[in-house]
Amino acid sequence: MTSRRPGIVQTTAIGALLFASFAGCKAAGNEAAGPAKDVSASAPPATVAIQIPGDVPDPGKTGGFDGARAYVHVAKQVGFGPRPAGSKAIEQTQGYLVAELKSYGCPVETDEFKADTPVGQLAMKNILVKIPGDKPGIILLGTHYDTKILDKFVGADDGGSSTGVMLELARLLCPQRQKYAVWIAFFDGEEATREWSDSDSRFGSRQMAAKFAASGDVKSIRAFLLADIVGGKRLHFKRESSSTPALVDLVWSVAKKLGYSEIFLNDEFPVEDDHNSFLKRKVPSVDVIDLDHEDVPYWHTPEDTLDKISPRSLAITGHVFLESIHELQQR
Repeated sequence: MTSRRPGIVQTTAIGALLFASFAGCKAAGNEAAGPAKDVSASAPPATVAIQIPGDVPDPGKTGGFDGARAYVHVAKQVGFGPRPAGSKAIEQTQGYLVAELKSYGCPVETDEFKADTPVGQLAMKNILVKIPGDKPGIILLGTHYDTKILDKFVGADDGGSSTGVMLELARLLCPQRQKYAVWIAFFDGEEATREWSDSDSRFGSRQMAAKFAASGDVKSIRAFLLADIVGGKRLHFKRESSSTPALVDLVWSVAKKLGYSEIFLNDEFPVEDDHNSFLKRKVPSVDVIDLDHEDVPYWHTPEDTLDKISPRSLAITGHVFLESIHELQQR
């Protein structure tokens, strides 16, 4: 697709119309996927009006994070259609992500690689923003932007929501130079091509973690904050039990201070996700994810569509990430 910045207007107005060219993580238990095929959109969709649901917090109350802007980014991704690794639609998504990031003045690097998967070799691309800091040390943020190989699965929440949050965080953070560098990773190939396993999942994050290990950068990462499935209307985050306890405590204490204790719960549950690629390299990591099936009954189904996404949930997630970064910068 031709890279260009979307027309975004009056994103802070409740119920505003934004005119733009539309373009998992696994809990305990595995899930099989069907045979590989290109389920991408057949052609770029036409320009349409995106109506923002009326639950958008004022950015002045969420640290400057604009939930309406993040929602538009989700809508753009959904507009490209299903986006499994190697598809035409994910190429369109990659063009959109890179164009948006560059429009914010972000330093952008890409890593194109071939991944051997149970459905054959697939072309994948990681995208990395590197915002420099004044002292040694890196705060890493992350999301995956691919969708699972399923018919009519557009991944509004699983892949789309966290990627929308990271784009809005990039818009706010790229103009800043802080104590520590902030890197923002957009991973390809998080989803299993057939059945979740250590070899059939997390292709992008495993690739990036290995490159950081080879370059020595992995030793400089002070914290890795991963977002995944963060846009649902019934948002609840439990403490992911394999995450680094001290980092979980920091994020959850920030959420409590901001008044989000009813969303950031103290219950624990296990999830395998992109943070595992970094935990294995001894990087302190936390996974902020809502995989409670009462909250997201549409997970890995064709029902994971734009109508499931709440700009308020996106704004709350972004607010907590912004303040958590601030806390980490003080340490």
